[in-house]
Amino acid sequence: MYTCLLYDVQHGVATITLNRPDVFNAFNDPQSYELQDALKQATEDTAVRVVVLTGAGRAFCSGQDLKAAQESPDKFSFHETLQKRYNPIIRAMRTMPKPIIGRLNGVAAGAGCSLALACDALIASTDASMIEVFINIGLVPDSGSSYFLPRIVGSLKAFELCTLGSKVTAEEALRLGLVNQVVAPGELDAAVAALAARYAAAPTKAIGLTKLMLNKSGAASLDEMLDFEADCQQMAGESADYQEGVAAFSEKRKPAFRGE
Repeated sequence: MYTCLLYDVQHGVATITLNRPDVFNAFNDPQSYELQDALKQATEDTAVRVVVLTGAGRAFCSGQDLKAAQESPDKFSFHETLQKRYNPIIRAMRTMPKPIIGRLNGVAAGAGCSLALACDALIASTDASMIEVFINIGLVPDSGSSYFLPRIVGSLKAFELCTLGSKVTAEEALRLGLVNQVVAPGELDAAVAALAARYAAAPTKAIGLTKLMLNKSGAASLDEMLDFEADCQQMAGESADYQEGVAAFSEKRKPAFRGE
């Protein structure tokens, strides 16, 4: 049982909802550890084919709960806090062999922005916004923002967003390539459900391998990626979903992938 988030699995979709709406789903210690556990649970559950990550109420996640940090009996250093609480979350998201859809219902600030950027796909409400707010309290980007942001928007724009703490609207986020889709608030659930259903019926092993390849490509040479592609293609070619895909093509029918 979780105290700071909701976890629900239906039709192959695990929905993880940060559930501290009174503080815009800001992270306290329990929420960070519970999210680590929920991501592990979704990774290990073979019935889960796709994860949806979102926030309760009007926000996605406003980052660290500064008041909770000041009142916490565990006085970790910044370094310890990141290594114990936030970095395991980002690593779990990027290594999960399943797609993660971010349902961006409201503001994603600080570590909450990093959390959104670590998703594999993002669908945003027009009410949503993203902000690298660290600079406004004299800190630097963390939880992966310094890795993800320049790779998405380029180094010049990343420097601007990180050093000015500028709020990015949903429409601007779409233009910059930070999100995949922007919809009206009343259409958000349907848009997320449609994409989640598509991934839940997809060849999960091939998607996981594709995610692994794209993660590696940022720091690999062409020769390394050619070799890695060959390795991953061999693994995909040995999957039951590949056999089903070929059979469905031959029989002129829609494939029924099982994620195996």
